[in-house]
Amino acid sequence: MTPASVPLPAQAGLAPILVFGWGNLSRGDDALGPLFVEKLRAALAGDPRVEFLEDYQLQIEHALDLAGRRQLLFVDASLGCAAPFEVTPLAPARDASFTTHALSPRALLQVFCDVQGETPPPCTLLAIRAERFELGEPPGPAALENLEAALGWASQWLAGHGVKNVS
Repeated sequence: MTPASVPLPAQAGLAPILVFGWGNLSRGDDALGPLFVEKLRAALAGDPRVEFLEDYQLQIEHALDLAGRRQLLFVDASLGCAAPFEVTPLAPARDASFTTHALSPRALLQVFCDVQGETPPPCTLLAIRAERFELGEPPGPAALENLEAALGWASQWLAGHGVKNVS
């Protein structure tokens, strides 16, 4: 039996929506993903319909966190998007990150496909405009404004998925 044909155990009790932010809290605006997760988690105050995950970077092991979900929202800081943020639907794809230690969201979805043998749940990337990634610096004022705008968008996105009590 190949690894791709070995099903993962059922994941009972998982929240249907996973919000996954990543970045380095010690590198200025790179902290936007984890800060987004922290603020949204506080606003939802333990709503069982949404689970939150934050990490330094995406890794192969995170494919297991996608199983059993209905919707995924990936959140990261970006130098390449327009301010205040960009929203992009994601599809699985092998890319240059596929064989590295850290993965892109698309490559992570491909790992999910390879392991599960099925299409991942619908995924959206929320890229928040960032400007500086200096080691030891806090996020800049423009990045924090972009973060607030992204949180406003996320409240509407969650409401569209049945989560209406975002503070």
